[in-house]
Amino acid sequence: MLVIDEAAIIEGLDHLWAGLYPTLSTGGDCIILSTPKGVGNMFHKLYTEAEQELNDFNPIKLPWDVHPERDQAWFEKETRNMKKTEIAQELLCNFNMSGATLVDGEDLEKIFKMCSKPRYKTGYDRNFWIWEQYQAGGSYFLVADPARGDGADYSAIHIFDSKTMNQAAEYQGKLPLDMFASLIMDISKEYGNCLTIVENNSIGLSVITKLQEMGHPNLYWSKKSTHEQVDRLLAEEQVGVVCGFTNTVKTRPLIIAKLEEFIRNDVIKINSLRLANELKTFIWKDGKAQAMRTYNDDLVMACAIGCWIRDTALVANTREAQYSQAMLAAFSTKRSTLNTSITGMKNAEQKVIIKNKNEKVINLPFFIG
Repeated sequence: MLVIDEAAIIEGLDHLWAGLYPTLSTGGDCIILSTPKGVGNMFHKLYTEAEQELNDFNPIKLPWDVHPERDQAWFEKETRNMKKTEIAQELLCNFNMSGATLVDGEDLEKIFKMCSKPRYKTGYDRNFWIWEQYQAGGSYFLVADPARGDGADYSAIHIFDSKTMNQAAEYQGKLPLDMFASLIMDISKEYGNCLTIVENNSIGLSVITKLQEMGHPNLYWSKKSTHEQVDRLLAEEQVGVVCGFTNTVKTRPLIIAKLEEFIRNDVIKINSLRLANELKTFIWKDGKAQAMRTYNDDLVMACAIGCWIRDTALVANTREAQYSQAMLAAFSTKRSTLNTSITGMKNAEQKVIIKNKNEKVINLPFFIG
């Protein structure tokens, strides 16, 4: 019988398991003992597969309260000076809350409870999932993060309701760039030619060029320095304006922080289990939020861009429009004419009475010939 303890897991069970498994496959038993230490690692993989009966392990959890001499008073005393992650790891046997994930463990659990099966699965490869179809009069926007289609990364698309930030639809797949551009065009039309934001990295530029050739009417343009949205009709005449969203070392931490803020404050409604699973393996490593090794973050990054655009460009533009509308309303006038002339009289004086919003009356005499 082979027993693997926690120290071996910390050193790297995946490397250990690669050498041990061929031996165990010919006969013998193996017991792996450990407290959970986040998700995405080999121990988490083996345990979750055992729960789904995808391997031959028997999953057993032993939280703090199975001990006959421990009660709630003991738990409160022990956890008084412990962090949430330490409590989850050492006492609760909770994978989601024990790792250094970008999103807090409790928020992750909340997201997984929100997730639901899509109403439709369609598209070239049936990887376009729809929860909410286009509603007439609704306001939507599309975010796309292209990938080459032949590597480890996936191309990703999100459709969000710009008012509620409800995730209406999502795509994740590996398509050639021209087919991915066509898919973006079709989805955008399906949702009322909605504002379309494409990450304009080297690969994204070719997708944007294809969309422009197809005559996409509502692409997102922004200034390089400030990332301020620019009206598409004025964009080509201005210097330093690019089509799409530029994700750099400066903007990356900003959009990731905005994603975490939206999730923590319940601003966004995530329906996709694919996105939730990526968030579960999106961790802090060496001071940088990124996907765990061998995992992807394409849906996460596209979602983060969407949160940033919604909170900056879309909300700011709406606010400016409301300010302009309020200002114009303050200058509105009511015009009426009092005829004081006698029949047959020429050059009679008339008065124009103008009332402003404060009901002050201004008499402006003028003459008619």
